[in-house]
Amino acid sequence: MKILLTGVTGQVGWELQRTLMTVGEVIAVKRHQMDLAEPDTIFSIIAEIKPNLIINAAAYTAVDRAESEPELAMLINGVAVGAIAQAAARVGAAMIHYSTDYVFNGAKATAYTELDQPNPQNIYGKTKLAGEQAIISVGVPYLILRTSWVYGLRGKNFLLTMLKLAQEREEIRVVDDQIGAPTWSRMIAEITAQILFQSPQNVTDFIANKSGIYHLTASGQTSWYEFAKAILVDDIKSSRKLQRLLAITTAEYPTAASRPANSLLENKKLSHTFGLFLPDWEKILDLVITNNY
Repeated sequence: MKILLTGVTGQVGWELQRTLMTVGEVIAVKRHQMDLAEPDTIFSIIAEIKPNLIINAAAYTAVDRAESEPELAMLINGVAVGAIAQAAARVGAAMIHYSTDYVFNGAKATAYTELDQPNPQNIYGKTKLAGEQAIISVGVPYLILRTSWVYGLRGKNFLLTMLKLAQEREEIRVVDDQIGAPTWSRMIAEITAQILFQSPQNVTDFIANKSGIYHLTASGQTSWYEFAKAILVDDIKSSRKLQRLLAITTAEYPTAASRPANSLLENKKLSHTFGLFLPDWEKILDLVITNNY
């Protein structure tokens, strides 16, 4: 299997490049080789490589900045994703793409399923939904994997931000009225690999038979405040600068982009289709922090 992988410097892409080495030949293209902000370059690169599978882990992920850069966010998350799907169709490749809980408005009282109607409330969510729709409209064999609250020990994410602030501030205030499931970037990569391990020789046919949207998040739920507390419980007791972790409301922490109050995604479809599930978020977080993965 020849796999073309984008977004290799990002949290998920970095993990995928390593995890997928046991699945097939991974050809990792960096931004200077295939810039999603310049979609015209996409067709020539994919035509030259002729992969069996394209995994797109690249995205515009600056949620607040997207409010002031809607055209660029749409170009990368929407237009370019559609171009990748079209290029994949031309060479007979399948496609795996990562999306987000932000395609929903967060007003539902329970976890969102793949059948729930998207209704994004910010530019980032709208552009990610546009990417999903572009893939589906092309008709290429695809898996769209929606995840949420992604973190790891590299890149920009909530875990690293909290650890950094604990060294710099005596007090940290964190929103406590938004809920979701923190999901480790390496687990996303490993679940992706486990899906592909189930493929027979022809990955295109395999994905064609499984094509659809799947939710892929850790089990359980928490708030940003409780997530921060789980990260920093030892920091508060240590000699680090942090002394107080305070819970606040969304209204007390205004941002350029609105966030969904409920980011929970139900994973039953993933489990039923592929026999895979992710452990509880707390167990994964403890593994990451304890072993410094």
